[in-house]
Amino acid sequence: MSEKFSLRSFKQKYGTHQDCLEAIKQLRFPDPFTCPKCNTMQKFYPVSGRTAYACNSCGNHIYPLAGTIFEKSTTPLDLWFFAMYLMTQTRSGTSAKQLERMLGVTYKTAWRMFKQIRLLMVQSPSLLDGIVEIDETYFGGKGKNRAYQWHGGVEEKEIIMGIVKRKGTAYAKHIPDTKKWTLINQIKQHVDPKAHVMTDDLASYRHLYDHGFYKHYSVNHSNREYVRHHLFHTNNVEGLWSHIKRGVYGVYRKVSKKYLQAYIDEYTWRYNNRNYIGGMFDILLKQVTEVKIIKE
Repeated sequence: MSEKFSLRSFKQKYGTHQDCLEAIKQLRFPDPFTCPKCNTMQKFYPVSGRTAYACNSCGNHIYPLAGTIFEKSTTPLDLWFFAMYLMTQTRSGTSAKQLERMLGVTYKTAWRMFKQIRLLMVQSPSLLDGIVEIDETYFGGKGKNRAYQWHGGVEEKEIIMGIVKRKGTAYAKHIPDTKKWTLINQIKQHVDPKAHVMTDDLASYRHLYDHGFYKHYSVNHSNREYVRHHLFHTNNVEGLWSHIKRGVYGVYRKVSKKYLQAYIDEYTWRYNNRNYIGGMFDILLKQVTEVKIIKE
């Protein structure tokens, strides 16, 4: 586990708007950089009063924030970076209400910042291989899952499908139902056909071999069978559910169906980077330059 990134260290490194702009510039256009206009290797210098840098030779401008979540924001970058810092320094995260208090911004601004930052956490996994566990869970609703009901939140039961590579990464998706083709389409998109697939005894998983998954094993939860031969189980994906629910219920409490996938993405991202608490900020910052933001 990486060393904790202290608040003091954070402020020393990213204490001003210009410090943060320079960090993004170095990630996207590290010195020396080949100017796209004069085609020479040059150092670029900040343009006073603008979020731009100018070529030392021809004066051509580059814009480090173009195409990022910060492009049209009037909020100073040091506040954006602090919001990212807060989101990455705890296992459970923080709420927009807390950010409102800590940064002195409006709740609307804080909520929008978190919405934009979560775009950096959207899942884009490669095919999961090796031993892969698959399961579903319910959010909201009443009855059997009443313990997990959000007060004023998701009133109907919403289904989340989880796929976890043992000792590896996870993928989670808000799905409409647990019908055969809904689950199989997700499996075909995100699981290597050569993987050893572990599931429970849900009927929708039967005959996976008909769809190219020849190594399928299941445990019969209906008969209270949870582990067989110390190998066949879905304990890791159930651990993912505990991680997600503990975070969402503990921090946000109220989540709309419309934004449920965004919260699932956030906590799956946290799960996938759980061994790098001290380095999660740097991982998220790198995503600023790698995630292309589509303009509405």
